[in-house]
Amino acid sequence: MEKQDCIFCRIIRGEIKSDIIYTDDNFIGILDINPEVENHALVIPKKHFKTILDIPSSLGNEYFDAIKNVSLDLIKKTKADGFNVVFNNHESAGQVVNHVHAHIFPRRKNDGRKLIVRNGLKDRGK
Repeated sequence: MEKQDCIFCRIIRGEIKSDIIYTDDNFIGILDINPEVENHALVIPKKHFKTILDIPSSLGNEYFDAIKNVSLDLIKKTKADGFNVVFNNHESAGQVVNHVHAHIFPRRKNDGRKLIVRNGLKDRGK
């Protein structure tokens, strides 16, 4: 396991301020500091795992529930009628921070975007 000094580990330890929108025993939800869309959020395990493949299966359902809870809260808050959930795993797939995190993008009908991806991969809807 990598040294647990990445930006997300530092946010989880309270060393870096962040807009926390969700927390439970094992996961945290924050607003992205460089949002692709308004209210773009991240759901991050509190324990450091590099990619989704490194998360123990025993945490899978809980991670999914955290993603659902954040998504439902964002839909309610923003009156969105849809959302995307995106995982970038490894640098070749656009992962910039080597701590697994789910991107949640609230969406609205006719928002001009067809597919949202991050970090060097083209947004085919703009």
